[in-house]
Amino acid sequence: MHLTLIILQLLFFRTRNITHWHNFQSIIMELGSIVDFLENKVMLITGATGFLAKIFVEKILRVQPNVKKLYLLVRAADGKSALKRFNTEAVAKDLFKLLKEKHGTNLQPFLAEKVTLVAGDITCEDLGVQDSSLKAEMWRDVDVVVNAAATTNFDERYDVALNLNTFGAKNVLNFAQKCVNIKLLLHISTAYVFGEKPGLILETPYYLGESLNGRNGLDIDEEKKILEYKLKELKSHNASDELINLAMKDLGMQRANHYGWPNTYVFTKALGEMIIGHLKGDMPVVIIRPTIVTSTFKEPFPGWVEGIRTIDSLALGYAKGRLTCFLGNPEGIYDVVPADMVVNAMIAAMVANANLTCSEAIYHVGSSVSNPLKFATFQKCAFRYFTDYPWIGKDGKHVMVGEVTVLNSMSSFYRYVGLRYLLPLLILRFINFILCRAFDDTYKNLNRKINFVLRLVDLYKPYLFTKCFYDDMNTEKLRRVLRVSGNEESIFYFDPRIINWDNYFEGIHLPGLRQREFK
Repeated sequence: MHLTLIILQLLFFRTRNITHWHNFQSIIMELGSIVDFLENKVMLITGATGFLAKIFVEKILRVQPNVKKLYLLVRAADGKSALKRFNTEAVAKDLFKLLKEKHGTNLQPFLAEKVTLVAGDITCEDLGVQDSSLKAEMWRDVDVVVNAAATTNFDERYDVALNLNTFGAKNVLNFAQKCVNIKLLLHISTAYVFGEKPGLILETPYYLGESLNGRNGLDIDEEKKILEYKLKELKSHNASDELINLAMKDLGMQRANHYGWPNTYVFTKALGEMIIGHLKGDMPVVIIRPTIVTSTFKEPFPGWVEGIRTIDSLALGYAKGRLTCFLGNPEGIYDVVPADMVVNAMIAAMVANANLTCSEAIYHVGSSVSNPLKFATFQKCAFRYFTDYPWIGKDGKHVMVGEVTVLNSMSSFYRYVGLRYLLPLLILRFINFILCRAFDDTYKNLNRKINFVLRLVDLYKPYLFTKCFYDDMNTEKLRRVLRVSGNEESIFYFDPRIINWDNYFEGIHLPGLRQREFK
């Protein structure tokens, strides 16, 4: 059924967009040697200490040591602090071990020659770069700008998310337009900008003012006024920092839901795409939309991961014995993609689209069409792996896992929580009342934990029962051209069909996750 739907929609898309398709074919047929393209290039990379950006930087430095310069924008007070942060959060990590082995004691001189740390902030004009000579140097020399800076918290404060993901994208575009030799702006977005819409999601752009639910009136400048008014109102009533924080989170969710998006993160990322598309002018722009990004598949070594990805919270909760049920459709498709494949797709798309006047190419980087992963597969892999390699608890003992209950609907989840948690909590509340609040702390602690879980479930609900498939026609065409254009396919691989999901989760991702947690 899913395959039939995908085929029909693909045929419809090809018929409706045949001119665009032929244009795109001619664009990417120009793809030459990626390694040669990178030689002597000057790049500006924002969000340089983030997960994907670090992998991107490491890859460029490893495959093309003759890159001319990488300007890395880091949020810091000054250049010295930015350098310290990069060394601590990037170079000191295992991620850079191949570069360390390759260069040995010459690594720091090599980095000093190739990498310039820039203290800045994308929420500010000119990216917050204070050094005027450094700013002029970048405007003169930069060939490619890569915007990887963002907040990825689903329920981020609205002011923070809008400033970073939306107006931050605008500031990066403005800066790139001042670079006299600019060849491309590559912007990292997310496949989930299309929200909860079921079916095949195409690699199509967003237009200014477009909403998911068809509601009129979406105006980005008006959104900024709304949040500023709310902040002013809260401060006039002497609201505490905690209350302001909660109010800003709630406002973000309300505004997102008002126009059809499920959360603040994807809403503000969609607005960022709108701004770039509307204001880019003749500048070539590439928008990369990854799905759920997981640990590296092969490079610089298998299983490197940082932070907790969406599905990792499930795996860790299960391994530690804290998760007594899984919430999701066992036959549902989870769209995940290893981080190194995302980075390779970024680099290939950058080379294919550089210098193309007025180009705007969008690439979904995921697996739901090319190599779909069922939720049941992930669940079984977690069971087998943590049975063979049990988690070691704080008491030093192995945590034994079992096959957990799978709740395949929200109604079954609420029934389960009601009987297992809310009913006992109600009884505890009654006992606490008749015993003059003797268990007040216990009751408040349990109530807070349950409310936290319910909020998280509500937040992730669209992705637990998703019925979306992310068309990767543009990405597939790029893969095909790379395949026939030379011998670089093995260097810049990004075909999810080479992944055996059982082997990946049991032999790469879960071991990598475990290693990260025990460090």
